[in-house]
Amino acid sequence: MPRVIAVTGATGALGRRVVDRLAGRDDVRLRLVVRDAARAPRVPGAEVTENPGGYADGPGLTAALAGADTVYLVSAAEAPDRLQQHLTAVAAAADAGVGRVVYTSFLGAAPDAVFTLARQHAATEEALAATGLRTTVLRHAMYADLVPFFADPEDGRSVIAAPAGDGRASFVSRDDLADVAAAVLLDGSPALDGATLDVTGPEALTLDDAAAVLAEVTGRPAVYRRQTTEEAWATRRPSGHPDWEIEGWVSSYRAIAAGQLGRVTDVVPRLTGHPARTVAEHLRAHPEDWAHLRS
Repeated sequence: MPRVIAVTGATGALGRRVVDRLAGRDDVRLRLVVRDAARAPRVPGAEVTENPGGYADGPGLTAALAGADTVYLVSAAEAPDRLQQHLTAVAAAADAGVGRVVYTSFLGAAPDAVFTLARQHAATEEALAATGLRTTVLRHAMYADLVPFFADPEDGRSVIAAPAGDGRASFVSRDDLADVAAAVLLDGSPALDGATLDVTGPEALTLDDAAAVLAEVTGRPAVYRRQTTEEAWATRRPSGHPDWEIEGWVSSYRAIAAGQLGRVTDVVPRLTGHPARTVAEHLRAHPEDWAHLRS
């Protein structure tokens, strides 16, 4: 019998990529767990299960995951109650009796991580371990497609203003993350049970390096302007975003400065058989990621 692989977040940038890589296989029955069935990818043979309440609805998610052999548990969107959503989702997976969970965590996840969201991931990993479920944790480096969104157009150039100091980040392409996820999801052996894999790009870049890549790819001058933490807050507060969200943005840069996001591993080539994409390679393949910088 084909294994049932449930993909949460199937309408998102990462989940959709994973769905595309698993589609059309005779040995897999795909189940797409989504909030809105109308937005679900159209994949022949895939089952679409609607759970409008998302991770916050434990009973709804339990029902949506029932009978799944493996669940790809994509971390929730940033929200004030994100950790509680994660804990509810973990409990739902356990209550549903799923065979295995593959969870998308973050590089450097730890209770004392500088990046606030990495602390949430650490708590989620701990909750997963406590369930006794077969689990594989994929700790993702920062997304390569975020680099253009670090920048703002200013006087004919792109400016990355951030408190990252001279630290480095091993930016990874979501294309590679999806390739790794597919490889792990399709590996039904116990070899990866209990594993925590740091999934990174092939190099660790400073934001000076990232600006240079951005300039090369877009053809528009780009620079990195160092900020203090106080300056970072002052320039982001006028956005109107809540403090918890700004703290996430600022602390992510501070984590780079602290050296917590620069680890480089061979997970991508080892599990996929191809080299990890550089930031430049990702951005050339996805000009939509930097279209906002053209104006």
